[in-house]
Amino acid sequence: MVNYRYLGNSGFKVSEITYGNWVTHASQVSNEAAIATVHAALDAGITTFDTADTYANTAAEAVLGEALAGQRRESLEILTKVYFPTGPKGANDTGLSRKHIRDSVEGSLRRLGTDYIDLYQAHRFDSETPLEETFQAFADLVRQGKVLYIGVSEWTAEQLREGHALAQDLGVQLVSNQPQYSALWRVIEGKVVPTAQELGISQIVWSPLAQGVLTGKYLPGRPVPAGSRATDEKSGAEFIKKFLRDDVLEAVQRLKPVAAEAGLTLPQLGIAWVLQNPNVSAALVGASRPEQLADTVRASGVVLDADTLAAIDAALGDAVERDPELTYSVSPKRRLV
Repeated sequence: MVNYRYLGNSGFKVSEITYGNWVTHASQVSNEAAIATVHAALDAGITTFDTADTYANTAAEAVLGEALAGQRRESLEILTKVYFPTGPKGANDTGLSRKHIRDSVEGSLRRLGTDYIDLYQAHRFDSETPLEETFQAFADLVRQGKVLYIGVSEWTAEQLREGHALAQDLGVQLVSNQPQYSALWRVIEGKVVPTAQELGISQIVWSPLAQGVLTGKYLPGRPVPAGSRATDEKSGAEFIKKFLRDDVLEAVQRLKPVAAEAGLTLPQLGIAWVLQNPNVSAALVGASRPEQLADTVRASGVVLDADTLAAIDAALGDAVERDPELTYSVSPKRRLV
């Protein structure tokens, strides 16, 4: 079964392997397959589910809501996000204004079939809305009981510090950040993680397998596999491009004996690696087939010794991206509509 970790300095726990439905539900797989995969996640001990209103233009939330219908609500942790354009993408259908937050949370509650959201996350930083307006709107949702905790996604160290101060002033808890993080992509380690540790904010990390590259299925000098994420522009192909260099793929192949020595598959090694970071509360995983989760959840509770961690670093070498300045390039400079 899956272990649990506290989120930030709160008393709220999430399953350290969390199910995310970014590129699968209402996009990559049929609704029937998506529902079967959510049920497989529940059977494997995953109780935390992460989505966003923008995924498949709100349809992914609806599929997740259908999949979780009939489950004991108190035994689930439901996470969603707000920021990116939704609906007809009008002038106020994006960003972190009070209006868009209010409209978005009502839609998310309806689609997810629940009367509260455990963790409501600012999907990106909104440079066009005063941060005071955003956090006042979040605080109102907490006081109304529609949201329990506040999180953010891909915020810089400075943005986390400013948001944390506002949350404290308003008497609400900013408990998490959701950045990209993997053994190949470590850009949060320089500034974001130390700041988050100081403030009592956890990381819920996405792409712990570097968009599937750390599974070893992409081979140097070979075409990408047919039907893989790298071939599907709707399924994160843009995000995977940076990892599809031969030097990176060769480095990943060098991890195979390291994983074998540790008694793990490559996917298990990749997920276990991010969970060794004490500031990481959960690794987000997706699945297009129920059986994929049986392998994934075995990474929960794995402790990698110092020799194994050193062997991972030696195998990956210069293929690892560590530049903390890249955390400043994630949030759009302007709203997208």
